[in-house]
Amino acid sequence: MDSAAITTNATATGAEEVAERAKRPLTEHAEIRRAVILVNPLSGGVGPNALEQVGEIVANYACEIDIISLEGGDFDAKIAEAFDARPDVLFVLAGDGTAGTVASRAGPDGPLVAPLPGGTMNMLPRALYGASDWKAALKVALEEGVPQAVAGGRIKDGQTDQAFFCAAIFGSPALWAPAREAMRTGNLKLAWTYARRALKRAFTGRLRFTLDDKPQQRAEALVLISPMISKVMDENIGLEAAAMDPKGAREAFRLAAHAVLSDWRQDPAVTTKATRRVRVRARSRIPAVIDGEPILMRQEAEITFVRQAFRALAPVPAAAEDSV
Repeated sequence: MDSAAITTNATATGAEEVAERAKRPLTEHAEIRRAVILVNPLSGGVGPNALEQVGEIVANYACEIDIISLEGGDFDAKIAEAFDARPDVLFVLAGDGTAGTVASRAGPDGPLVAPLPGGTMNMLPRALYGASDWKAALKVALEEGVPQAVAGGRIKDGQTDQAFFCAAIFGSPALWAPAREAMRTGNLKLAWTYARRALKRAFTGRLRFTLDDKPQQRAEALVLISPMISKVMDENIGLEAAAMDPKGAREAFRLAAHAVLSDWRQDPAVTTKATRRVRVRARSRIPAVIDGEPILMRQEAEITFVRQAFRALAPVPAAAEDSV
């Protein structure tokens, strides 16, 4: 080997060592030796250049990070690939549904999960990282993240077995969720359109529900809110159950306005309490919004409180930007 080659290799090695020492420090609250980042560039809040942008950001940190693109479908196989890699933390830059699927699969014994804001409503990312974009959330998780147990609920209706970590809305006012989101972004005209649409669907069927085996009640809608985003619960003792029961069109209109403006607990048509087990049923299929994702459930369902649904990597205290 000639001296020129030796000098070149030595210089390259020295440059790599300097670059390694210059890397940004990882959080001291969790051991992160290996991470996997699932990226869906087609998701609404991600962007077509996300794969390259993620690569540029993580290159600044001294740990092994694999990036898996969800573009092109076959989500299940790629999510399984991410878990098979046995990472210390699994980042999800995709839609709300994908983030929920990964968190549910990880459970309390799986890897830490960091759901970055890449969806439309981003309820879970907002609760953990605030209103920042996904780039800032990724950096905060890597540099300041602390393992945190996230409570939630589990819904079973015979066809659905789905976890939620923020909120579940059952009944026709489930359509108020898009109105609240439009209000958040300052689109008052769209918020009003969604609120009117929800009102047109109201009074088509009332829910019957029981809370912790108490006597059956009826309401227009039932909202179950996790302790992480509830403004009135400070401990993981259960889900906050809010029954919404307007007595007529005027009360429904008032309650819809309160829901859009986020002060709905002050409405006299709303009652709340903590609960650990809920049963709901109706004469027809039940419209619902689960962590921002609309679904149509069967006529009967059971919801249970899960004290530790999964472990998140997020700063302390959690941002709870999406508190309700």
